[in-house]
Amino acid sequence: MPVDPRDPVIGRLIDRRYEVGDRIARGGMASVYEAVDRRLDRKVAVKVMHPHLGDDPDFRERFIQEARAAARLAHPNVVNTYDQGEDGDLAWLVMELVPSITLRDLLGERGRITPEQSLDVLEAVLAGLAAAHRAGIVHRDLKPENILLAHDGRIKIGDFGLARAAHANTATGKALLGTIAYLSPELVTRGVADTRSDIYAVGIMLFEMLTGAQPFTGDEPMQIAYQHANDDVPLPSSKAPGIPEALDSLVHWATQREPNLRPADAGEMLAELHAIRERGIDTPTTVLPSVSEDDRTTTIIERPSKRRAVIPEPEVVHDAGDGAATVALSRRVTVRRRRGVLWLGLVLLGALLAAGVGWWFNGGPGGVSTVPEVAGEPEAVAVELLAAQGIEVAERVTEPHYDVPAGAALRTDPPAGTEIGNRDAVQLVISSGRRSLPVPEVAGIPLEQARAAIEEAEFRVADDVDEVFDARDAGTVLEGFAPDGTALSELDELEERSPIRLRVSLGPVPAEAGQVATDARAALEEAGLRVDFSAEEHSSDVEQGRLISLAWPTDRYLRPGDTVTGVVSLGPRLVAVPDVVGLPIQEALDTIREAELEPDLQTNVPEALWSLTGANIVSQGTEAGTEVEVGSTVVLDATF
Repeated sequence: MPVDPRDPVIGRLIDRRYEVGDRIARGGMASVYEAVDRRLDRKVAVKVMHPHLGDDPDFRERFIQEARAAARLAHPNVVNTYDQGEDGDLAWLVMELVPSITLRDLLGERGRITPEQSLDVLEAVLAGLAAAHRAGIVHRDLKPENILLAHDGRIKIGDFGLARAAHANTATGKALLGTIAYLSPELVTRGVADTRSDIYAVGIMLFEMLTGAQPFTGDEPMQIAYQHANDDVPLPSSKAPGIPEALDSLVHWATQREPNLRPADAGEMLAELHAIRERGIDTPTTVLPSVSEDDRTTTIIERPSKRRAVIPEPEVVHDAGDGAATVALSRRVTVRRRRGVLWLGLVLLGALLAAGVGWWFNGGPGGVSTVPEVAGEPEAVAVELLAAQGIEVAERVTEPHYDVPAGAALRTDPPAGTEIGNRDAVQLVISSGRRSLPVPEVAGIPLEQARAAIEEAEFRVADDVDEVFDARDAGTVLEGFAPDGTALSELDELEERSPIRLRVSLGPVPAEAGQVATDARAALEEAGLRVDFSAEEHSSDVEQGRLISLAWPTDRYLRPGDTVTGVVSLGPRLVAVPDVVGLPIQEALDTIREAELEPDLQTNVPEALWSLTGANIVSQGTEAGTEVEVGSTVVLDATF
């Protein structure tokens, strides 16, 4: 592809591997282009930093930092980063190409989306963000423009351009980074950010998905920043009636101005989202406000039911005037008081017995607890769920798991649903993530043998085999490649079940110089190659109709679909022998040589006398007019 003068990046071959195509996005720091990875023959996205920022070492370092940060993440809800580097004046990184629209596009089209749809988007965003937070990465620029809604239904977080380590929360000393509508109060006032700053941005996005508008607006960016720093985010239901209380509470929790009152990270907010789904988003709740910065627990209580107390009718004593009724009433009161004391004693004794029995069979040694389900939860959440049931973790062990990310719970021993004694403890099994396994040696062995070796090593064979022409026998594996294009010969280990792409020999090119051109063309076309034998030349060494030479690109392997060029021989070039009989010797020699022939003079006249004696050619060995091959010898006789 030729370089586009309007954008010199388009058409450029970066790192001798990535052929850059059309630009598909442009941001404040960089432009994103669609490109083709020529090594793996797949489409990718290449992000190139704007040249005018390359002279600023801070910007260049931030750009490289993005690649390093994103490369540490491997999660279905995060755009994968494959490669990074610098090529002359370009700083670039290669990412997964995700055909998609953004959440901003969706909100621009629909205004707002339903609560259920909002929870679906939020769940995917929090899952990807939780992976980043576990890796110690803060995004710092979450907004609808950076949430990709793929055409196949996947939801991914992109653009870690402002990402930095979660503990590096000091002020930058420069202008505020990020988008003002989603900046947390601490970023506005102090220029610091941590995982809770991402949570604030997520809360603003949830508000916008539910209501179709941002909570704070203004003509100037500083007006919006002032509101973030000094005003509470309103409840979504105050802007769009009908929003469930549970989502009001979730927005309220995530957008607290004081960071300590928000979820600590995306994992904690994701756990609450799962709890909301289990309860149902329409379940009415009453949320008690936090009482201090150190207590971030949200207490949920059921609404009390109102019951009317039953008041007994007063006892009536009829007095006949003789005082008997008064005495009887007095006696009754005395008896009641005695009975009351007795009953009070019995009640107190019963309560003590009930309390003791209740303690024994609940909180005491005689009680049992049911082990809760913790599979898939982050380790800290799993421990909290167990502690809520009064169950301690006696031991934590790890084991690999392909589908459950590192740091998430796999199961307990005894398993969920088991009733155990209150003083019993459980073993908590935590996922260590996917295994890294030794890569097999596949170069130089037959294809089927390589397939077996790859599967035995617990990897997969990629569907697209790279078939090339090579001097080695057809079906011989030349090399295997990891998903990022790295040759297996350069690796010791690879993530389990990774697809390995094989490069396999089709055998030598089925044609060679000296072969009859028509036969060579048929063999090459049958092998899937294109043929260009339009060039023709005379040759004294190669018979007419045969190939003088064959050629194809030598800087890479020859593959089906490539073009092989060849030069076809026209045979030797012929010239007519001139008639030189009767010409002076020197003139005859010159005439023969001009005809591209070699004269063989036979004469007894010394060369010094040729011009004096007027000696002429008497005869010539080859008759004039005969066509002979260029360079042939013609015998001339000038003997007297």
